[in-house]
Amino acid sequence: MTMSIKQRSNPPLIMGILNITPDSFSDGGEYNHPDLALQHALTMIEQGADIIDIGGESTRPGADIVSEQQQLQRVLPVIRLLRKNIPEHILISIDTTNVRVAKAAIEAGANWINDVSAAEDSPEMLALAAKKQCTIVLMHRQGISATMQDNPQYNNVSQEVANYLQKRAQIALDTGILAKNIILDPGIGFGKTFEHNISLMANLSSFVALDYKILLGTSRKRFLSEICQQPSSSKLATATSATTVLGMMAGVSIFRVHDVLENRQAADVTWKIIK
Repeated sequence: MTMSIKQRSNPPLIMGILNITPDSFSDGGEYNHPDLALQHALTMIEQGADIIDIGGESTRPGADIVSEQQQLQRVLPVIRLLRKNIPEHILISIDTTNVRVAKAAIEAGANWINDVSAAEDSPEMLALAAKKQCTIVLMHRQGISATMQDNPQYNNVSQEVANYLQKRAQIALDTGILAKNIILDPGIGFGKTFEHNISLMANLSSFVALDYKILLGTSRKRFLSEICQQPSSSKLATATSATTVLGMMAGVSIFRVHDVLENRQAADVTWKIIK
């Protein structure tokens, strides 16, 4: 893997994860109260987060679908509270595949939409992003959360994921979303085996070559646990930071993480050396 600054005219962005869920794989139930969520967001911002990604539905393997109303009840109070209490330049992202949840979140103060279905679950999501002129993250996922890890199959995982993302980006463009507002995510761990994830990590530069900003989400994921033989996901901050460095070397722009401090330091050191 060679160094690339093709899309590195600006320093990397760190997206801090804020799950308002009882069942997320790593931090489920920890920040369900708005005050706890605010304090965690403020901590992540102090540690160097540029974006706070708020989700009211777990997307972990095997997760059940959460109703629109339940998502709204979980995320809207937190978004409103954050928007009143965090610096204006800090972005808020809503992690949802439901267009009505996304719309309400944007009206409450969110800036980005992070859609793990690449707007396939709610095709109207693209029209919403175009109308609001907001950034949208389109991620590759094989299947749905409940069954995506049952037996994922690819002939060439990197090529197939890249082709899919390019097609979804083109549809977004055709809907009226500006290229600068489209971010692509290869979806590490979403309908992929250990070998698939390793192959995607080794070929990150092929996604950067699509000429859109790339988001990488590897934080505390199972393939890192397997590599490090560490069953506790909360002890994978260093492993995640290693993938942040690899991502930066390939030209990735945004990193979605639980452990902001460690990944901010890894990104800043790598950025300084690359530049």
